[in-house]
Amino acid sequence: MSLIDCDQEKKKMVERFFTRKEFNNGYSEEKHAASNVYKRMLKDGFKDNALAKFDLDFISNKPEKLTSLSVFLTDIYDFIFGDPVQEDDHWILKGTAKALPYTEEDLIFWIIDLYCKAYEFDCKLSGYGTLSDSSDLNYLDVGAKTPVDFYEEGLGEINKRNFGKAIIYFSIAIKSVSEMKEAWQARGYCKEMLYSYRAGRSDYDQALEIDSDYADALLSRATNKDDVGEYEGALKDYNRVIEIEPDNGLAYYNRGNTKFNLGDKVGACMDWGKAKLLGDTDAQKRIDTECK
Repeated sequence: MSLIDCDQEKKKMVERFFTRKEFNNGYSEEKHAASNVYKRMLKDGFKDNALAKFDLDFISNKPEKLTSLSVFLTDIYDFIFGDPVQEDDHWILKGTAKALPYTEEDLIFWIIDLYCKAYEFDCKLSGYGTLSDSSDLNYLDVGAKTPVDFYEEGLGEINKRNFGKAIIYFSIAIKSVSEMKEAWQARGYCKEMLYSYRAGRSDYDQALEIDSDYADALLSRATNKDDVGEYEGALKDYNRVIEIEPDNGLAYYNRGNTKFNLGDKVGACMDWGKAKLLGDTDAQKRIDTECK
């Protein structure tokens, strides 16, 4: 399964600088590179959860694409950028991010978030490096806030689609309170939004280890399973959600989709009908298309 659906590019009907194929082919390499960067930081004296500031380079074939990316990352991520500069056959945008606390996993997903956001603007993350001095490390004052505060800040970052930073906040909450099932579930959601389905599934599993009847995590895991074609497993999780929350319209709607994928059209239509009664706004479209 491709990371980015090709239909997204067909709709744009323009030639891209950073293509879907290049994005998909480079995704795993980008994660591996971020891991190597972190390992070099540790070798140079960096410590887990210390604050680190990074500079970043993005490239594209047109300055206006980089300018749009710059505006987005300045407004939402609080980065600082100069103007795009032409270099040979492309343009480059250089910027600086504010210091955040990192572990290896957090850095990987923070970088992947930027890799994904750059793609949305038809730009490519081309390089980055830490500006922090490993001989003078500073740490976030975790004691100044409660784990719930960090969890809620993570939710705020989700609302801004800043998934990399959200993951950092959820990781801080989990480090303080490992039994915070809500933080595990929310972090898994962020990883899925960054196309890391296995990593997302792992966090959902952790949430369900804490509470096997946690409906939000069951629903998220069911959707995760459905997305990767594990329909029987998804159906089992959806059934359990509906047992716990019989008025969950989304669970009925999604279970209808899974039943349809399994060839159970009658069961799918019944579930979509129930979802509609419970207020799901998407159910009518499936009913109109598939249940005539």
